[in-house]
Amino acid sequence: MIKIAVCIKQVPDTTDIKWTENNTIQREGVESIINPYDVYALEFALDLKAKFGAEITVFSMGPNQATEMLRKTLALGCDNAVLISDKKFAGADTYATGKTISSAIKKVLPDFDLIVCGQFAVDGDTAQTGPCIANFLNIPQVTYIKSFDNFDGKYLTLKKELEDGIEILNLELPGLVCILQDTFEPRRALIDGIINASKKEIKTVSMEDIGLEPEKCGLRGSPTYVSKAFRKVPSHNAQKYNLPVDESVNLIKEQLEALKNAE
Repeated sequence: MIKIAVCIKQVPDTTDIKWTENNTIQREGVESIINPYDVYALEFALDLKAKFGAEITVFSMGPNQATEMLRKTLALGCDNAVLISDKKFAGADTYATGKTISSAIKKVLPDFDLIVCGQFAVDGDTAQTGPCIANFLNIPQVTYIKSFDNFDGKYLTLKKELEDGIEILNLELPGLVCILQDTFEPRRALIDGIINASKKEIKTVSMEDIGLEPEKCGLRGSPTYVSKAFRKVPSHNAQKYNLPVDESVNLIKEQLEALKNAE
């Protein structure tokens, strides 16, 4: 039975984003949801468990309110949940986040076989955290994964989405995959799952627990920082016309010509 670590993130469930004094997104006390790409990462892991047998441990880095999100993953059928939480983790960029999560996995689940991440986080869209985790753990990685075809105990056969088609490849475990969103409806927790999840303990680990130092994590351990954060205010001068089709086409051509000449 393979051991799978799934990395999930809570993202703000609002467009009214608040910023900290360091220009990072404020997460504590903000209504949050599971990052949509991570929902499909969970589905990927749960499908592997259903077909080949697996023990799934879910990891999330964030404030204490993330325990509610982690409990939902237990209700879906995941086996264990770990919250990586410490005030010193605040303000981490993708490099420091990758280092922190990889350290937690190495400490809590050192004999993992597979790490599953969402391809993107909708609050950052960098697609860097998964590859950072793989780099710190020195394991192979495959990104832009849609699904798996087979697992023979050593190699996981994957379908990777390319711009011009699908690539079939084998990943030797241990390794890491980043999962894309799909078109199917993700599973929902059943009553039995919710009851079982309410009885399970969610393990919390701090900076000291995973063997990191203050200068190696959070804002201090981040080689990049956000110099400025602001909300873009739309500024366009819209005009409305009620014209026949021919006149509309001519008007559009004139406007495009005018824009071209202005350049």
